Amino acid sequence: MSTIDRSGILVGTCSWTDQALVASGWYPPGARSPEGRLRHYAARFPVVEADTTYYGLPAPHIGHQWAQRTPAGFTFDVKAFAPLTGHPVRAAMLPADLRPPGPAERRLTSAQLPRELIGELWRRFTEGIRPLREAGRLGAVLVQFPPWLAPGPRSRARVAACRAYAGDLPLAVEFRHPGWFGHTELPGTLGLARECGMALVAVDTSPRVPGAVPPVAEVTCPDLAVVRFHGRSAAWGRGSKEDRFRHDYTSAELAPWAARVRRLARGAARVHVLFNNCCGQAAVTAAETMRTLLATAAAPSLPGRSGAAPLRQQGVERGGEGVQRGAGGRVRP
Repeated sequence: MSTIDRSGILVGTCSWTDQALVASGWYPPGARSPEGRLRHYAARFPVVEADTTYYGLPAPHIGHQWAQRTPAGFTFDVKAFAPLTGHPVRAAMLPADLRPPGPAERRLTSAQLPRELIGELWRRFTEGIRPLREAGRLGAVLVQFPPWLAPGPRSRARVAACRAYAGDLPLAVEFRHPGWFGHTELPGTLGLARECGMALVAVDTSPRVPGAVPPVAEVTCPDLAVVRFHGRSAAWGRGSKEDRFRHDYTSAELAPWAARVRRLARGAARVHVLFNNCCGQAAVTAAETMRTLLATAAAPSLPGRSGAAPLRQQGVERGGEGVQRGAGGRVRP
């Protein structure tokens, strides 16, 4: 059943419509329709990230349907439409009345889109997710910036512009350029997120791939913290989607993160833990494993009880094997 942790920690996956998940057999025969899949998912997890909004502007009637098909308390995080965060977009994905002249299949970069167009796209995006917000289903809007957005004055201005365009929408910001987390840049990155009222997304990827982002887990918004697990594939950042995200998390890999998530929950009202290793049933399986680890960490230790030592005693929570704290209490792997 879908459960909501009393500490405010919600665990789920990035998408319930991924083709590999649908083909894996996780959805039973009676839950193969769009409505059936969402109801099945929402009965088992309390939060999900909708990534279809990254590829096209959301339609209000879709938000109405999502709200009607999920129970009270269920939460949707939605990913911002690609051009809103500087990603290229096919011209065909823009509304017809906003589409510049030329072939519909050409890719448009952010430099080719005027500021007025971006403002109008933000307005329509906000209207598209309004039904989720009015129904109490909206968790946060994920603004994920591309890996070529390195830190600097212009980049910081772009982040601040997202906040201005989004108004009072709850935002979570994910940086994919590792420079944002360098020793000299990190204080400014944390400060920027706090000034903009954005939750800085903590990410898990393989540390051995080029351009890997370190797992910095810091509370920058008192209302929300977000952790996204991309898998630890050696093909992260290149190759097919299946190659980039193919990874089956183990309990040993997730245990240090359970400690980090608990620490985030002490500083933020809500924590969303989302698995993006969408290859077959890998993400839903990892989400279940994380929920078990979090429940184990939260369980009181009974005198004379046999079994595994609490995670704190295993060196997972504070400065033990696999986790160290740097300056300012940041969690390091």
